[in-house]
Amino acid sequence: MHLNGKAREQMSYDAIVIGSGISGGWAAKELCEKGLKTLVLERGRPVKHVTDYPTAMANPWDLPHRNRMPDAFETANPVATKCYALDEATQQFFVKDADHPYIQEKPFDWIRGYQVGGKSLIWARQTQRWSDYEFQAPARDGFAVDWPIRYADLAPWYSHVERFVGISGNKDGIDSLPDGEFLPPFELNCVEKHIQKAVRDNYADRHVIIGRCAHLTKPQAVHLQQGRGQCQSRSLCYRGCPFGGYFSSNSATLPWAAKTGNLTLRPDSVVHSIMYDDKKGSGRATGVRVIDANTKQMTEYFAKIIFVNAAALNSNLILLNSTSSRFPNGLGNDNGLLGRYVAFHNYRGSLTAAFDGYENQYFYGRRPTTAFMPSFRNVKKQETDFQRGYMVAFSAGRAGWGRGMGQEGFGAEFKESLLTPGNWSVYMMMQGETVPKYENHVRLSPDQKDPFGIPQLITSIGYDANDEKVIKDFLVQGAEMLEKAGCKKIASYDDNRNPGLDIHEMGGVRMGHDPKTSLLNQWNQLHTCKNVFVTDGACMTSVGNQNPSITFMALTARAANYAAAELKKGNL
Repeated sequence: MHLNGKAREQMSYDAIVIGSGISGGWAAKELCEKGLKTLVLERGRPVKHVTDYPTAMANPWDLPHRNRMPDAFETANPVATKCYALDEATQQFFVKDADHPYIQEKPFDWIRGYQVGGKSLIWARQTQRWSDYEFQAPARDGFAVDWPIRYADLAPWYSHVERFVGISGNKDGIDSLPDGEFLPPFELNCVEKHIQKAVRDNYADRHVIIGRCAHLTKPQAVHLQQGRGQCQSRSLCYRGCPFGGYFSSNSATLPWAAKTGNLTLRPDSVVHSIMYDDKKGSGRATGVRVIDANTKQMTEYFAKIIFVNAAALNSNLILLNSTSSRFPNGLGNDNGLLGRYVAFHNYRGSLTAAFDGYENQYFYGRRPTTAFMPSFRNVKKQETDFQRGYMVAFSAGRAGWGRGMGQEGFGAEFKESLLTPGNWSVYMMMQGETVPKYENHVRLSPDQKDPFGIPQLITSIGYDANDEKVIKDFLVQGAEMLEKAGCKKIASYDDNRNPGLDIHEMGGVRMGHDPKTSLLNQWNQLHTCKNVFVTDGACMTSVGNQNPSITFMALTARAANYAAAELKKGNL
């Protein structure tokens, strides 16, 4: 243990935030703005906005392997290399398989980003609000437990977050996908608009919209104050955006928190556990044990309130490892449900198709989003032989000059052929809701440790019969919609990917009304340890079908403001 004569005083803060990603950055911003001296602990290395995006402006020929990963890397990293966003220009933002081992009791691809900013540097930036149809679903359909909040509780916090983040989108007037505070939208291209019209003409309950995304199409004053600029539609986002065109902790919330003078950011800090005051009647956590990633020394930091935002599975790991005489099975785990009811999004189904027509039209530039269709299955009542539903995303495009990159040839005729656009094609994918189940869980290994001496996480998470039915329905309905739009050569695929590759794992520390069946209350507080809050994906009672990040951010902002107010009242 690293000791200091004035350790308690020098290591004490009003608040500690574990994790600097999307939710951790929001916790830091809100707490610092409320005047709380806040320590943010990040297990990864420091990454500064702009200066630490080494490949942001690189051309393919500037990279040693022309943006492909060598075979040796793929052999050493069979999990990480499955991620669509990992390539030679982005690999520095992904955890390599050997760096943080875990045990797959069932196949699970755990994609992680350990650095300041976490996965906010490499997220897909799609942002859709939940509606009451999602918050009411468990109680209505009889799974998980009832959410302790409803859309009305979160709506003002969605707005609060959206105005700061900057969300591009249309006000579409769809009750199952509430409108928000939007910047000007990106546009659908001509074939996407054709499919949009065909869907509208043939289905009363299906709506095609342009995707809502965290990109600045028209920066407002608050975005300029953050030092961010307009999105350049470069489609190089996963390298880190030097323009600040998309939202990340590095470009927005962490610098904003730092401006208050109340932020202390400590990278290379691997959280071992949360300390609990075992004194009778206290009922409070006292601080956090941290292992220095470089020296392996352990230090204790103290705070009045603690926010756990390490990303869903790591937050479960930390809480499970936070044992005491009061909580021998993990902090707050009186009911034995910590780590249980983990769920995720189902991405297995996809379709491709060809489209004849619009040969005289093309599209201009790139776009950081696609066409989306809100869920139309079991939205207002149970209608099928499976529970819940799925969002649909699709895009249409024409092969341009790059279509000839794999072809052989030379001379003027060959070069001229590369300038002729190819035919239109369509790609469609699903984002399905999975139902949380007790059997889908994570737990700590009793004997296997990671390089820091912390128990390895065991993942036991899989698909079930309901998930298979959802996939089958999407493939049938997707093909039908494409056919009605005049598409040809429609092909369907089930890639049988492992859970985890969706990177939308949620649950394990779910919210609920009753301490007997949930871990957190309506304010994201542990029922049995009121000064510990969990506001990342671990807190989710169910997973909906929408991209989850905007909901994590709204829950975090709401909880942080509540925590600051309660602390001021002397209740924490």
